[in-house]
Amino acid sequence: MRIVLSGGGTGGHIYPAVAVARQLEAEEKHTEILYIGGTRGLESKLVPQEKIPFKAIDITGFRRKLSLDNVKTIVRFLKGVKSSKEMLREFKPDVVIGTGGYVCGPVVYAASKLGIPTLIHEQNAIPGLTNKFLSRYADTVAVSFAGTESSFPGSKRVIYTGNPRATTVTKANPQRGYASLGISEGSTVVLVVGGSRGAKAINNAMIEMAPFVGKGNGVHYVYVTGEPYFEETRKVLRQKLGGLPNGLHVLPYIHNMPEVLACTSLIVNRAGASFLAEITALGIPSILIPSPNVTNNHQEANARQLEGEGAAVVILEKDLSGKALHGAIQSIIGDENLRQRMSQSSLRLGKRDSAGVITNELRRLISNKK
Repeated sequence: MRIVLSGGGTGGHIYPAVAVARQLEAEEKHTEILYIGGTRGLESKLVPQEKIPFKAIDITGFRRKLSLDNVKTIVRFLKGVKSSKEMLREFKPDVVIGTGGYVCGPVVYAASKLGIPTLIHEQNAIPGLTNKFLSRYADTVAVSFAGTESSFPGSKRVIYTGNPRATTVTKANPQRGYASLGISEGSTVVLVVGGSRGAKAINNAMIEMAPFVGKGNGVHYVYVTGEPYFEETRKVLRQKLGGLPNGLHVLPYIHNMPEVLACTSLIVNRAGASFLAEITALGIPSILIPSPNVTNNHQEANARQLEGEGAAVVILEKDLSGKALHGAIQSIIGDENLRQRMSQSSLRLGKRDSAGVITNELRRLISNKK
């Protein structure tokens, strides 16, 4: 099987594509993969690290206000379509997959014009602009949240698959997670993370509540600041506390996140779709603080899906404080019955076989083409 993957800009678009790649490699011995991403996106760094062949096109996204930059974007899109067609003709894929971000626009569009079967995957409860555009051309639209199929009216085929990152984390080893953190197995771990680069509002709340954590009650707080905030945050915490208590672990970044998630009892984080797929696959209760700085406020829509099923507590950033965050954490950690109910609700929302559902759909598309 020959597959082209495309998606980028953020890890939320890249990691689902990588998850599909790994599933295909596990299922099909002779799978060949090419990833087409952007020259400026995070995928240009992450994908080569995954040892996946990578080629790039130069493309930017549209601004929502009238702008001369949008004219330049249209020109780049047309050039991107031309470049994509050349790459696709050379690689001769059986199917092309887009996982969101503006870079997959010209790639999936070019594939549809060449008659190559296409699938696009939407991670969020509210579809992104690129996927809304591509849904008119793709053979299959895959959605991550059950009940959001209606967001793509007029599409040829829309199916609920979940997010393939869910499949990745189910294979993670919790013992390795504990060991990497230097925490005894079976300990209660509260993971606080604001995304790959951190979130200033969550950092400020965590600094405010820091005097109340790590008090020897058996709970370990693993606090991931994000690289840009790490040095300053650690300095402030040490000044505020006179040193870091044993129960507070401050890190700039976690490279083995699936393993750490596997040993987590409660998570505080943003509401990016891939992260939510991971925590529901593992049944982790969550306190979600949606980023207000995203298109169409889609993170709040994502978070409300979990809240509505009893799997999460939502705190909007405008209501966030150290006191509010500490109170929410204590209400869950201090009530084992509540935590178990939230865990069960979270697990019911998880789509653990997501990657396999997508690869089965890819085979169907290829078979229909023959």
